[in-house]
Amino acid sequence: MSGYSRSPRLLKGAIVAFRPPVPLPEVIPFQINPESLQRTIEANAAESEGGADSFRLAGAPKEVIKVEAVLDASDDLEQGEAEELGLHPRLAQLETLLYPAASTVIANAVLLRLGTVEILPASGPFTIFIWGKTRILPVRLKSLSITEEAYDPKLNPIRAKVSMDLAVLSYSDLESSHPGYAMFLSHQLVKETMAMVGRINSLGSVLGSDVTIM
Repeated sequence: MSGYSRSPRLLKGAIVAFRPPVPLPEVIPFQINPESLQRTIEANAAESEGGADSFRLAGAPKEVIKVEAVLDASDDLEQGEAEELGLHPRLAQLETLLYPAASTVIANAVLLRLGTVEILPASGPFTIFIWGKTRILPVRLKSLSITEEAYDPKLNPIRAKVSMDLAVLSYSDLESSHPGYAMFLSHQLVKETMAMVGRINSLGSVLGSDVTIM
């Protein structure tokens, strides 16, 4: 009997973080793919006084992705990986996306004690949201809501729901030298190509006959 299967391989959605100066990506896959995404897209309209300028855009739209993921330690417990900590390691991967690195905090405190006048705010990780091959986006984690639903005897969480608000970063938000700049531009080019595939070419297909409106 052949082991070949015609079933498509299910891809995992993920958050990928690059934490300087470490060059290697930290991949945080969704243990269970969310059943839905909520996306809010707001036009980035240029200020105008009407007329033809009413249609001008100042840049890419502002997009926020809301996603809710379920975490369960059952698989980790079966493999002996969660007996001591439960879901704490998985949750910590997400939570630390909102923290400046402790080493940076300590270094800044030392500089302040030495009399440094100006300390630059710490940089967070460069974060990427992956949802299939056509949606790879630079994002900033705006907020994280965690509902812990079950615990082991040591009070380690073993089941939780995590809600994330992800602000998409476009070429309007990033320097042209930043890798996220080209990443978002590539995403837009893919989107424009897909829009051409789905485009309705004739007004007759929606109005019942050929009509000229311009």
